[in-house]
Amino acid sequence: MIIPCIDLMGRKVVQLVQGREDQKALELPDPLAVLEKFSDYPELQVIDLDAALGRPGQPDIVRELCARKPCRVGGGIRGVERAIEALGVGAHRVIVGSAAFTATGVNEEFLGELVRAVPREKIMLAVDSLGGLVAVHGWRTVLPLDARKALAELEPYCSEFLCTYVDAEGKLQGTNLAWFRELRAATRLPITAAGGITTDDEIRGLDALGIHAALGMAIYRKVFPEFFN
Repeated sequence: MIIPCIDLMGRKVVQLVQGREDQKALELPDPLAVLEKFSDYPELQVIDLDAALGRPGQPDIVRELCARKPCRVGGGIRGVERAIEALGVGAHRVIVGSAAFTATGVNEEFLGELVRAVPREKIMLAVDSLGGLVAVHGWRTVLPLDARKALAELEPYCSEFLCTYVDAEGKLQGTNLAWFRELRAATRLPITAAGGITTDDEIRGLDALGIHAALGMAIYRKVFPEFFN
């Protein structure tokens, strides 16, 4: 399954290279118009980048998007109350990333609280990897934790994983199918892959592994070709 990504920053839809604010590959002013372009897809992935960076988020836009299409929602979900709020504005599932980890490993205390407050089937955990290790806080911090090991430890606390191959994120230079094959072997739970997925062959390769594909730049190039001359 292909899941288009809508990343929100400054009330606009953006696509960043390597998650860097100073490297915007795309900026579109109307999130709802972007959603309409993705009407043929059953589910969207909405990330509030402002909330993720500790700034005031855009819950009103998120609410409008969720009202029109099933959306998995992430960005700045660092506490149980924030997860409940995201579900309250209509999120189909919440994506929890950095809060799932401590400086040395899995944050079992927080995740235990989360899974007691929110149905497990509503929780998606983001395991972003850089050089094979878990990367958090906008990929600015790399933990001494192998991403494959993290998946196994996180299984009791979620129903699905979002795994971003940060090494290739936003570059449109292809992803690493061999890495996703290793991640697939590390967990029995569903996986959505992200990061550098560019070609139809890569999407088919992920599908053959039973892995969904979250597309950013690749799908925007197809849907909004006028911005990529």
